[in-house]
Amino acid sequence: MNYPGEMKKIKIEEYIANLSIDCVIFGYENSQLKVLLGKLTFGENLYNLPGGHIRKTESVDAAAIRLLAERTDIKDVFLSQFKVFGDENRIVNSPYRDVMIAQIQKRYNQEEVNWITSRFVCVGYYALVDISKVNLIQQQANEEFFEWKSIHELPEMVYDHKEILHDALIALRNNFDQHLNANNLLPDTFTMKELQQVYETVFEKEFPMNNFQKKMLDLQVLERLEKKFTGSQHKAPYLYKFK
Repeated sequence: MNYPGEMKKIKIEEYIANLSIDCVIFGYENSQLKVLLGKLTFGENLYNLPGGHIRKTESVDAAAIRLLAERTDIKDVFLSQFKVFGDENRIVNSPYRDVMIAQIQKRYNQEEVNWITSRFVCVGYYALVDISKVNLIQQQANEEFFEWKSIHELPEMVYDHKEILHDALIALRNNFDQHLNANNLLPDTFTMKELQQVYETVFEKEFPMNNFQKKMLDLQVLERLEKKFTGSQHKAPYLYKFK
């Protein structure tokens, strides 16, 4: 195990040089769309997206699945590659680059510092998870502690990670119906109103109930179950699940 301040060792020869992955992990809780961020123990309230490097012995998709499992302990999760970030100055122009390098130099030898701080092309993925099923695995050895943050209350982030998150949100919205993404944010059964609330949260706009219900039923992706009795005087709504 590594401890803060201890010299670490990266097996550089095991990874593909200059290629990395960053994952935007979305979850839905209390009518809010949230994203999982790693809080760094250096810097004041400085965060990053969960990510890492790709082993020479695995595919890019397999690397993304592994990195997600290492952070959330979830292996069966919706995952979509949405964009490659390859700007030549994506790291050089970061306002926190000097802070990052100073901390990296304390923990790695010079060869590893040169490798970590060289130009990297980043493959962006977004994932959708049920927050109630996530078991966050805090990366104490990497000085990274994970937290859920509302997309409307984002802290300062390193490198171009806010841009990556922004583009992931656009991709999520563009593909929401096609990939039935709401299925990954809700419990196994739900009411039509709960499904509507997810849509309104993701798209940040209201949907008239009648039109929304017709749209979802026309997609023929829902199976209607028994009614959800709550004991109130209001009409009990039907429960649904995705086919």
